[in-house]
Amino acid sequence: MASSSPRTVEEIFKDYSARRSALVRALTFDVDDFYSQCDPDKENLCLYGHPNEAWEVALPAEEVPPELPEPALGINFARDGMNRKDWLSLVAVHSDCWLLSVAFYFGARLNRNERKRLFSMINDFPTVFEVVTGRKPVKDKPTVESGSKSRNSTKRSIDGQPRSNPKLVDESYEEDEEEQGDTFCGSCGGGYSSDEFWIGCDNCERWYHGKCVKITPAKAEMIKFYKCPSCQKKVRQ
Repeated sequence: MASSSPRTVEEIFKDYSARRSALVRALTFDVDDFYSQCDPDKENLCLYGHPNEAWEVALPAEEVPPELPEPALGINFARDGMNRKDWLSLVAVHSDCWLLSVAFYFGARLNRNERKRLFSMINDFPTVFEVVTGRKPVKDKPTVESGSKSRNSTKRSIDGQPRSNPKLVDESYEEDEEEQGDTFCGSCGGGYSSDEFWIGCDNCERWYHGKCVKITPAKAEMIKFYKCPSCQKKVRQ
């Protein structure tokens, strides 16, 4: 293992998070670009997520054995023979497998408790498959704290001001109080945190970290009808 490889639980989890963010972006925000790069007429292609949060469609490593576990080989061959959503879901499942294999490759020298802690940290994230398909992960029994929060308190900025999504706040009270526990960013897939600013897309109704879509609370105040980058991209096509 190279000296620069992550070794501690925190370092391995940071590497996992960055690679995961890259794959989520490839299969959501950049999905049209990703789809076009997976030409079935090309050789065996793989989807890679890198530690700098960049994704890449490329040929597998030539060295045997490879430096790291390799992603699923030949994802491009099935592209035109499947429904697009089904194909993306399949790629997402294989991406989840690859992420775990890389994380535990780096964690081979961790002890039992460290491996358990690493998996627990990873398991707090929704899988790439769950993000891509819009499925909500099965939760453990809700705590008193999570069950007592109202929908109105789930989308607030750091200074405590409500997010500026045009949807009426009054409507939110009719929704399940625990829904905030199932809220994940449509960009990075990260779960809800009360100390971060969120904004909801009025078109697809997905929620995003303000930082992920480059929207500040001040900028949100000026938006009457917000469309996320994905919806804006579809309009331009």
